[in-house]
Amino acid sequence: MDAHELEEAKPVNTTPAAPSSVPRALVLGLLLLLLLVAGGIAWIVYTGITSRVSADRALKKETFDSSIATVSVIHPKAQPASEEEVLPGNMQAFVATPVYARTNGYLKHWYFDIGARVQAGQLLALIETPEIDRQLDQARADLATAQANLQLSKTTAERYQSLFKTESVSQQDVDDKVGDLQAKKAIVESAASNVRRLEETVGFQKVYAPFAGVITARNVDTGALINAGANAPGKELFDIAATDRLRVYVNVPQSHSRAAKPGSPAYITQLEFPGRRFSGKIVRTSDSIDPVSRTLLTEVDVDNPTGELLPGAFISVHLKLDSRIAAVTLPVNTMLFRSEGLRVAVVRNGKAELVPVTIGRDFGNEVEIVAGVTSEDSVIVNPSDSLTSGTTVRLVGSPSGEAK
Repeated sequence: MDAHELEEAKPVNTTPAAPSSVPRALVLGLLLLLLLVAGGIAWIVYTGITSRVSADRALKKETFDSSIATVSVIHPKAQPASEEEVLPGNMQAFVATPVYARTNGYLKHWYFDIGARVQAGQLLALIETPEIDRQLDQARADLATAQANLQLSKTTAERYQSLFKTESVSQQDVDDKVGDLQAKKAIVESAASNVRRLEETVGFQKVYAPFAGVITARNVDTGALINAGANAPGKELFDIAATDRLRVYVNVPQSHSRAAKPGSPAYITQLEFPGRRFSGKIVRTSDSIDPVSRTLLTEVDVDNPTGELLPGAFISVHLKLDSRIAAVTLPVNTMLFRSEGLRVAVVRNGKAELVPVTIGRDFGNEVEIVAGVTSEDSVIVNPSDSLTSGTTVRLVGSPSGEAK
């Protein structure tokens, strides 16, 4: 049997064929998809955990940062070693006085009115005193009577002394006449003194200028009743002031009191004379600090030959003061008023420190600090009232962490 026949003789399998296995590519795809899904789930879980950790860290950082006070600081401004101090002054005449009457009477005539310039010894007014004139006449008559009695007593005493030599009178009679002579001499001296007093009183009828100056007030007119003395109801006759030199009184702050020395230069300015300076100098001080204002009363003399400057005018005094204190200035919004005293907050090593300070002058928006801080310190602006020493602070614009 040949091969062809053998092949045909093989029995035929009529059982249906089994299905083939799943394609390998599909299996691999499913595995890959499962891996991707598992990775995504793992990534989502990891990202969530990481986000929560980051958020927690961020919250902690934000909480920590918010617990640190953020502050602004400035550096105190140093004061120059030599500075010009401008202070209000009280300008007065170098010499000023009221002129009173020294006798009673009626004003007969006045010769100068306000604004007139007079010289020392110049006649200002004439007072009519008829009562004083009559008193003087009476006193002179009393003096003549006393002198006549003295002459008679002298003659009598000499006669008794001659009679005593011949023992015509007793020693007692002689002593009586000599004693009467001495009494008459005393009466004459008293009468003569009364005459001189009234003559001097009559001399006060003429009122003279005590010094060269300007008449600033005239308080009486012709015919006015004049009473002698400073306490008289009629008050003074004239006010006179010497204005060729003026006294300017100024209160120098205690912090500069040691620099206000006699002989130091100064000048004054007045609004009525813009751009002009009137030179002067410190001539004396009170050598005593006023316990109320804590200032030193200082006198500055200014020459005024033309009379342009008027006593009583508002002026500004410019003093050249060499400060012996290393003072600085700070805004008033850096001050902390505590029960223990005035304080400022200074940033040192990232922490706030409350430092006691001593103030000098008050410039309004700024104050002078004479002790406590220097121009190198970083002073906190607008510090919180609850701020305490040792509090950690951060400067505005600085990175998180410790402040400089």
